[in-house]
Amino acid sequence: MNQTAPQNTDTPTKSDDLAGTWLTRPIPKVKPRAKVTLTAVETEPSTECPNCHAVITNTALIFNAYVCPHCDEHLIMSARTRLKWLFDDIDETLGGELVTGNPLDFVDSKPYPQRLREAQTKTGENEALLAMTGRVRDLALVACAFDFGFMGGSMGSVVGDRFVLAAQAAWQRRIPLVCFAASGGARMQEGLLSLMQMARTAAAIERLKQVQVPYLVVLTNPVYGGVTASLAMLGDIQLAEPKAMIGFAGKRVIEQTVREVLDEPFQRAEFLAEHGVIDQVVHRHQLKDTIYRLLSKLTFYQTLPNHPV
Repeated sequence: MNQTAPQNTDTPTKSDDLAGTWLTRPIPKVKPRAKVTLTAVETEPSTECPNCHAVITNTALIFNAYVCPHCDEHLIMSARTRLKWLFDDIDETLGGELVTGNPLDFVDSKPYPQRLREAQTKTGENEALLAMTGRVRDLALVACAFDFGFMGGSMGSVVGDRFVLAAQAAWQRRIPLVCFAASGGARMQEGLLSLMQMARTAAAIERLKQVQVPYLVVLTNPVYGGVTASLAMLGDIQLAEPKAMIGFAGKRVIEQTVREVLDEPFQRAEFLAEHGVIDQVVHRHQLKDTIYRLLSKLTFYQTLPNHPV
């Protein structure tokens, strides 16, 4: 009887060879990628355009005077940025030492002093109006600018004080006064004291007119309430930036009062210019040259003999 020889189970098969090769083959080291460094564009703070929603680096925004390079939207500028952009040389700041108090001990959802501290932290300013003297080319002038980021650019007693100081400086030196208005109106936390600033600022402007010192207003977005009803609409020349919203009450409040749906652009700068409320709408890139040209013409009489001032 023939017996079959037992098979050698130790003989490696093809699959065994493949498995062994896979398990025993050394894995090559993965070369590390080159270290990726973030570029300036990726790390620099950026701002989103409220109109076209394009993301713009802050450097590009500053270089373009806070005008969107994609859709030409005029973004809000801080007061300090605005005046640094206007002046070629700055001489002094007016009323910077004035500090806002809390005469009414006003409290709404937050105490008034807390709101002031939060606004100061947010903007780096201690009030909603900044006033300076300086030069635009060869023209000396006084300029003040509202900071809308500071409690909506609302006008309280210190804002009124600083504007009056600016008007007094222009009156004493017989040089023009320029105001960049951007405000939601009177500051409710100061009650009647805030409303009194409308009369004070109007009186200071009237004093300038009596000695023929030019007062030029630039209406930026937005201007409402008591500021519109006083210093913002009393200029010898009224300029505005494109698409600036200008009015006393807001569109919604007016519609609720008259019970009618109003046309969308009736408070836009372009609409007001078409109807003679303001003199001209000027692009921000041309604004400095326009201010210089107009004020140079208005102050030309001072170079003539026997001028009335």
